[in-house]
Amino acid sequence: MTQAFSLDPSRTALVMIDLQHGIVGRPLAPHGGQQVVTHAKQLADAMRAKGAAIVWVRVLLNELHFPQADVSMRAPDAPPAPAEASELVPETGVQAGDLVVSKRQWGAFYGTDLELQLRRRGIDTIVLGGIATNFGVESTARAAYDRSFRLVFVEDATSSLAEDMHRFTFEKLFPYMGHVRSTQQVIDALG
Repeated sequence: MTQAFSLDPSRTALVMIDLQHGIVGRPLAPHGGQQVVTHAKQLADAMRAKGAAIVWVRVLLNELHFPQADVSMRAPDAPPAPAEASELVPETGVQAGDLVVSKRQWGAFYGTDLELQLRRRGIDTIVLGGIATNFGVESTARAAYDRSFRLVFVEDATSSLAEDMHRFTFEKLFPYMGHVRSTQQVIDALG
């Protein structure tokens, strides 16, 4: 059963992961990239209006570390991504005053000033979404959980490379780390 909850916008940040040209257009499931972006913009607009912090995280694709692994995320002979691939899509509606964090790995905390920026603003709650559920979003969630942030996961503002990957994370992991809600439920919780 879903617990009732509310959000204090003055202590809350929306953190959206990798809504950028090189990622949003990929085949995603269960939600398409444009649907995720649309919901992210709705959340950002509503939360910004109530005084919450808005954070857009992007990965610098040409600086992303690809260690040796059984399955490579990138072909060894792949050409560099165009510069635009690492830029946030304009449909997010990034505004002056929003934070933009650039990362070089899956998670948004390691090697960035994200924690410092959140702590100096008195943030203790993160509303989290983006692409991909079980890569950048989950890595960021685990680091936030380890740092004792309260977490709210926005299911319809998050997607992955395959529906089963998304569903597993949202059904078997995120409910143990925080609250799983829809875009509308998060907006309603702002009061």
